[in-house]
Amino acid sequence: MAEINHFEYGWITPALSYALSVLGSFLGLVCAGRIRAAATTGQRVWWGTLAAWAIGGTAIWSMHFMAMLGFAVEGTRIRYDVPITVASALIAVVAVGIGLAIVGTGRVSALRIGIGGGLTGAGVVAMHYTGMAAMRLGGSLGYDGVRVALSVAIAVVAATVALWLAVTVRRVLAVVASALVMGVAVNGMHFTGMSALSVRLHEQHDDVTGAGFSTLLVPIVLAVILVVVGLVYALLAAPTEEDRAGAAYLDARRADPAGSAAAADPQPAPDPVGLRARGTLARPGSTFPTRRVDPPR
Repeated sequence: MAEINHFEYGWITPALSYALSVLGSFLGLVCAGRIRAAATTGQRVWWGTLAAWAIGGTAIWSMHFMAMLGFAVEGTRIRYDVPITVASALIAVVAVGIGLAIVGTGRVSALRIGIGGGLTGAGVVAMHYTGMAAMRLGGSLGYDGVRVALSVAIAVVAATVALWLAVTVRRVLAVVASALVMGVAVNGMHFTGMSALSVRLHEQHDDVTGAGFSTLLVPIVLAVILVVVGLVYALLAAPTEEDRAGAAYLDARRADPAGSAAAADPQPAPDPVGLRARGTLARPGSTFPTRRVDPPR
């Protein structure tokens, strides 16, 4: 059995992976909160897609491969099969999207959240072990069944809690706290699954083929930056409640021109000192005001 090191670079890789999971969870929760408030099906699909990319792509998949940067096996190099790696990312995004579609439409219920959480958790597990299957090294992988089952349970519970938070949390501080908790859950699932791994080196093995992690790191980082920037821009560009209220007011004004005219021509204000009377000098036939008092006749 080969010696495995999960933290080759110390605390740097787990800290970065946790930061990614928290960032993705925060953006995903904010986007998910817009799903039920959306007025049209197109808007719900739009916000659901953004939330799936934020949670599935950033909080789960990117976190997974950032944590894998610190994974090393003594006696062999590690390479990755690119198509299988890409497939693992798509699995994570699609799984989260399915869960959000289940809980984001219709009436919120424990049954919907449970079903969505189960399917999403299964997708997260599939993503993790598909990503592990993408590894190429000079040995064979083995897993401890008890720890694998524990990682599955953590994934399902974490996904269920994430979906429940997505449809219930609204306040900013609550969203931040929820993202911090989700980051712990996602990392807990990952490292629990990694602790179940064992590697038996081959006595003789050819040179390992595939993409090195340094090769994958640059496109992964660029993809994460683009996704995060796109999500932030979409959230900032989206109309707020005040914007929608203002648009509704303008639509009502256009639909009721009589009301608009009445609003534009209000009742005259009181004139206690007679200033309005002095404004009649320019009217035809008006008399010039004077202070002279005619003697009585």
